[in-house]
Amino acid sequence: MVGVALLGAGIFAREQHLPAIESVPSLSLKAIYSRSESSANTLASAASAPVDVYYDVPTGSTGEAGIGPQEKTLDALLARTDIDAVVIALPILAQPAVIQKALKAGKHVLSEKPVAKDVEEAKKLVQFYEALETREKKPLWAVGENFRYTPSLVAAAEKVKEIGGKLTTFRLNMNGWVEEENKYFKTEWRKVPSYQGGFLLDGGVHFIAGLRLLLSEVNQEISQVVGFSHLLEERLLPVDTVHAVALTNDGKSGTISISFGTQFKSGLEVEVVTTQGSVYWNPTQVKTKTKDGEKTEEFERSSGVKEEMAAFAKAIEQGKTEKNQTPEEALRDLEVVQRLLESGEGKGVVKAVEA
Repeated sequence: MVGVALLGAGIFAREQHLPAIESVPSLSLKAIYSRSESSANTLASAASAPVDVYYDVPTGSTGEAGIGPQEKTLDALLARTDIDAVVIALPILAQPAVIQKALKAGKHVLSEKPVAKDVEEAKKLVQFYEALETREKKPLWAVGENFRYTPSLVAAAEKVKEIGGKLTTFRLNMNGWVEEENKYFKTEWRKVPSYQGGFLLDGGVHFIAGLRLLLSEVNQEISQVVGFSHLLEERLLPVDTVHAVALTNDGKSGTISISFGTQFKSGLEVEVVTTQGSVYWNPTQVKTKTKDGEKTEEFERSSGVKEEMAAFAKAIEQGKTEKNQTPEEALRDLEVVQRLLESGEGKGVVKAVEA
């Protein structure tokens, strides 16, 4: 059994990571850490078996982090020899330092997307990991991108590979509306983001990962983007919408349209067209069209987090992070989003994607 600690006690940790860890037979949840004792206790109470709680700020305290008992700190958790791995689900700006601390402590890490707030910081993290020296075998660092593990998207990728051919074009369309009472919007660090793009970074990186997965099956990567960004809903700072044209390494063009500010239009879909056919995907459906006709497969909506966690556990067992969870893949997802934002900020300037 692999002893695991969950670092973070927010919405996604509670609704997705906790049940995902408990769904993998080879993982044993040992501890939960959160900045506040109360949030750590709340999440621990939802676990199916008793777990130890670690925190920075005790319940009832109005002081700063670090005033809690030393035996309950994150450092104390990371010093435990029965904890082999950590799942990090903290705010975007808080994650990098914790990732480094956990890796230095020799723990395998599965950290949430995006890998960092921007490409510069992400590259520094990757460089840190590459240079990491430990007394024992180097721990694994995986970056969670659950979209790559949703059954419908996995099936769509298989279909793109199956029909083959050369890429003709592609499109990504996502429209949504973030309600004022949305549980994610109500978290302070998302309501007033201190990082680029707001929801376009935090959520948009999912959609780019999905598009890149399908394009990879015809050996294509996004190499350039040119787009325009907008703020349609004033509270969704700094921008909530981007419309762009993207170019692949073979010079084929497609479109990327992502908006969190369209109240009366919603949906998510990706389509890849090759010289042999087309594959259309949305979270519950995959449609394939070739010269032999059309076929539609239906799927139940899934977050993919349990499959993602199982892949992390398998990686620990085998001693190697699989491609879909490597920091390099996460860096490429992040760079596409950042270049879209930069192009929009520059009112349509062409931006190269180089990661």
